[in-house]
Amino acid sequence: MLDRKSENTSPASRGAVHPDLVSELLMGMRLVGLDYRRIEVTPPFGLAFGEVEGRAQFHFVACGPVHLRTPAGTFHTMNTGDAVLLPRGGGHALVSRPDSQCQDVRALSAAPICASVSAISACKGGSECTDERAIVFSGCMEFDLGGLHPLVSLMPEVMLVGTLVERYPEILPMLEAMEREAKGARAGFAGILARLADVVAAFIVRAWVECGCGDATGWVAALRDPRLGRVIVALHNAPGREWTVAELAEIMGASRSVFAERFLEVTGVTPVRYLTELRMRLATQWLSKERMPIEAVALRLGYGSQAAFSRAFKRITGHPPGSHARPQ
Repeated sequence: MLDRKSENTSPASRGAVHPDLVSELLMGMRLVGLDYRRIEVTPPFGLAFGEVEGRAQFHFVACGPVHLRTPAGTFHTMNTGDAVLLPRGGGHALVSRPDSQCQDVRALSAAPICASVSAISACKGGSECTDERAIVFSGCMEFDLGGLHPLVSLMPEVMLVGTLVERYPEILPMLEAMEREAKGARAGFAGILARLADVVAAFIVRAWVECGCGDATGWVAALRDPRLGRVIVALHNAPGREWTVAELAEIMGASRSVFAERFLEVTGVTPVRYLTELRMRLATQWLSKERMPIEAVALRLGYGSQAAFSRAFKRITGHPPGSHARPQ
């Protein structure tokens, strides 16, 4: 089972983000599994997972140990009951030994179980799996934080659940349920595992933010300042509003000059620039993933005309909005 020992990640020791701000900012988080696999394999084995642009990768070990080789080439041993989220995905591997040869997991024969979940049995010599087998439930996930998307680039390459269980013991029943479902393979297990995986992955993200976002710097520091954090939340809740510096300063409870100086010091950009970049991140999401018409996006983000929006979009992203729009 999972080793429950963990480092101290208390808010006091990590400069935690205010929990109310976390709740508001993570309301729009979307972390949904698109393609799951239940993999049963006997050692020696090496399973390579290729990079899928814009996708996170989740792994749960129902029967281990399994070694994770990260995109950077480091190794982590995952025992039974361990889970890991790679928020930026990237090419990585699950291996029985650090020197194991790898094959692309997509090249293995997979039998569909239900929508978005398949089963792979790659037992040594084609025989039935024995007690030496490893069982892993893996998923490629769409990880969308909307206007908070820059937070993904600040996350660690690998986010292991083992570092959270001491502070968040409520996650243990979820991990234990995943272990039972993956091993037992009872009726309906695939759908249950997929939903549990989505929840556990989201839990890992929330816990990281609540614990202070690790060593992340930049605008995350604003969330550690309750007064400035309220301004960030207001901008994210109403990105289409024509905010003035005076209104934002009032939310912070400071003069315009003090607010503007503090905002620039912490985030590295002016309030106007921050709002514009936030709008363009949301616009990119709405155009490419939700297939909203350019005119509708411009209106939703407070631009008086499609032309004004297009100029702002190209100035920030370097491309016209039409390059991100999908055909209807």
